[in-house]
Amino acid sequence: MSVISLTVPPAEDDTRLDRWLKRRYPALTQGALQKMLRTGQIRVNGKKAEANTRLLAGQELRIPPMPSKPAPKAEPKKLPDAVAAEIQSRVLYRDDSVIVIDKPPGLAVQGGPGITKHVDGMLEALAYDGEKPRLVHRLDRDTSGILVVARTAPAAAHLARAFRGRDMEKTYWAIVVGEPEHRAGRISMPLARENGPRGERTVPAAPGETGLRSVTDYTTLDVAKRRAAFLEMKPQTGRTHQLRVHCADGLRCPILGDGKYGGEAAHLEGISGSLHLHARTLRLPHPEGGTLEVSAAPPPHFEATMGFFGFDNPIPYKPKRQK
Repeated sequence: MSVISLTVPPAEDDTRLDRWLKRRYPALTQGALQKMLRTGQIRVNGKKAEANTRLLAGQELRIPPMPSKPAPKAEPKKLPDAVAAEIQSRVLYRDDSVIVIDKPPGLAVQGGPGITKHVDGMLEALAYDGEKPRLVHRLDRDTSGILVVARTAPAAAHLARAFRGRDMEKTYWAIVVGEPEHRAGRISMPLARENGPRGERTVPAAPGETGLRSVTDYTTLDVAKRRAAFLEMKPQTGRTHQLRVHCADGLRCPILGDGKYGGEAAHLEGISGSLHLHARTLRLPHPEGGTLEVSAAPPPHFEATMGFFGFDNPIPYKPKRQK
């Protein structure tokens, strides 16, 4: 075996380096991984990295020869009935290839430090012919709405290519503090990742710095006396926290409840402090041909805020499959 280079796909953006490696090399022990990192055998974009480094889509990884003997698999623990029922109740659409889930705010998609409950750990309850569904994209923990999982390996490969090629049409809803200067437009802003006192965050790239291209189209659906606005947002790229940074730094209107990027300005007295960002609709090329379009109604705190400001709530529509 020899040294190889691998590229991080869009579907695995913002994944910890150690988890990314262990999924591909199950025989890799923690001790061996730490030694490879310490000696610089594993590199990210040519630089030494730590086990908890967050990977970005498009980054190149240098991978030394890895152990090939698979690690013994532990017997999966049976999910508690209440947990299984919870994830099953969130299914909006299901066929032989795809499952679409309405993820509630506050539920992480994958595990991490201090995270014991997450979508990935609940997918056994949606197994298809004994095969656990696979995540093909992710949402922030506090973002609600459409999350797609693949029921089979071929479907996962098809959907991963679709996300990588930007063949998905995503529509988000957001309630922001303030009113954008223009009713509609495009936000184009190179982004970078930086370490801070509360962990990594996405920031606009500094002048002269080469950042990752990020583009979002937005339309203002309604406003409430310049205190808040209801936006429809269509990301054309898929950077980590892209919409949150585009609102806070591009529009100067932070998403309501987004203290991480908007600080105190992201909160309004008498309004829920939860993040008001919702993955409303996803239109995707179906693995079996044609297109699938699925929409999710906003969660209770989002609907309550819409009612508070008098924003119109468009009627949710049922999943549509066009062959």
